[in-house]
Amino acid sequence: MRSGTTVAGDITRPGAQEPTDPETTSGFAVPEGLELPAQESEHPTSEFAVPEGLTVTPRQEQHSEYTPAQGIPALTWNRGSSPWQDRMRSMVRLPLAERPAPEYVPRGEDDTALPVPRVLDLTLRIGELLLAGGEGAEDVEAAMFGVTHAYGLDRCEATVTFTLISVTHQPSLVEPPVSLSRTVRRRGTDYTRLAAVFQLVDDISGGDVTLEEAYRRLADIRRNRHPFTKWQLTIAAGLLAGAASTLVGGGWQVFLLAALGAMVGDRLAWLASSRGLPEFYGFVAAAMAPATVGVLWASSHTTGREEVQAAAMITGGLFALIPGRALVAGVQDGLTGYYLTASARLLEVIYLSVGIVCGVLAVLYIGETSGVRLDPDVVARATRPAIQLGAALLLSLTFCVLLQQSRNTVLPATLNGGVAWLVYGAMHDTAGLSPFAATAVGAGMVGLFGQLQSRYRFTSSLPYVTAAIGPLLPGSAVYLGLLGFAQGNVNAGLENLLTAVTLALAIAVGVNLGNEIARLFIKTPGQTTPIGRRGAKRTRGF
Repeated sequence: MRSGTTVAGDITRPGAQEPTDPETTSGFAVPEGLELPAQESEHPTSEFAVPEGLTVTPRQEQHSEYTPAQGIPALTWNRGSSPWQDRMRSMVRLPLAERPAPEYVPRGEDDTALPVPRVLDLTLRIGELLLAGGEGAEDVEAAMFGVTHAYGLDRCEATVTFTLISVTHQPSLVEPPVSLSRTVRRRGTDYTRLAAVFQLVDDISGGDVTLEEAYRRLADIRRNRHPFTKWQLTIAAGLLAGAASTLVGGGWQVFLLAALGAMVGDRLAWLASSRGLPEFYGFVAAAMAPATVGVLWASSHTTGREEVQAAAMITGGLFALIPGRALVAGVQDGLTGYYLTASARLLEVIYLSVGIVCGVLAVLYIGETSGVRLDPDVVARATRPAIQLGAALLLSLTFCVLLQQSRNTVLPATLNGGVAWLVYGAMHDTAGLSPFAATAVGAGMVGLFGQLQSRYRFTSSLPYVTAAIGPLLPGSAVYLGLLGFAQGNVNAGLENLLTAVTLALAIAVGVNLGNEIARLFIKTPGQTTPIGRRGAKRTRGF
């Protein structure tokens, strides 16, 4: 029997048959014949809706400086998309919250997480070798980030100064951080070891090296002997001084005597180092030997031509001593925002330069008081393109030996030095342009080609750059400045020394600019835009 209460949808019209469909309808159904507007029933709207015909620009387009409502897109990298140098250099200045997470978290042999202190210790040891080898602070931090990122530590902060490096890992917001530091007490010039460390970091970033294997390879790198012996370095120093004296107008006799003076100075520096004396006194002893040879030559020859030869001897000896490597690294650290490390490096350059000044100035003063005439007006570089190009190539080659470079980098670095000299000669000697502009452009080509070669081999750019800037070093300006002080002409001495400093800065800025140009426009396979990095600071001064 049916219920006495019926719904509107169930009302039966008179004369109609009882519906046979057993399906019942809801009590809230709309009565037959009554329809609601489609807009209200199908698309209900809020009172905050935008009226029809009015369009509003999305918030993220109006105010790009605000964090969008959907958040900041996560930065992800594929290991094969770009070299680790590019990826890690981009991460150096990223805030901690915006850095990408590691691609994977490696486990130990027993399927446990890697010990954080051991990973940080390995990172510090690698950073120590790079910093001691003369690498820039930014590249050292990039290498340290590459190691920690490869081993799964995604919340790390690395700090690099001139003598102290540290790394901190923050596991989470509620756990205490783990911090380790290491002091760099000794520095050495061995670019073969530097290249081996870069190769180790590259393999670690590729995920192919376990923690134990990384420690073993790092110990092998430390134990490896230098590719060139001390006597080979001494001979290279002599050939370098001879080539430099040829660049500034010397003949074959000057070549031999400049080489002799430089080799004697090199052995005196080794002797001072073996006795435990600071490096400053080694530079004093090394600078006195070629200056003595030049003064003795000038005392036995009184013609103007022989004075030119004496000046070329002293200038050639100074080429091997000017700390161009430290100067370039110091300026590079300053341009990339590492002002504390840059200040320390430039202070080191000043101290070493003062050692050179003391050694040469003492000998020149003794020669002047003894009646030896040294006229600064006769110093003029003769134009001999073929001979000077050969001397520039020899100078770069011997610099490679002094820097203990691996043999596969010697030829590219030597050719890079020849290109730098050709650019300088074409702009200064042929076109008559300013020596500062010619030096800066030549150094810029060195930095550009050095960065291209280093990216091709995925290693440091120092082996391809440092030796190549040798022909551009301001040896003549340094000699003229010291000679002015020895003769009591302080104004001329200051003017020439200021010229030498300006040329040195032009070299450093040119090399850095060439590196940045290469990084700005080079794209790796699979990239649509080059990988960049954030600026060191705001450009408006606040």
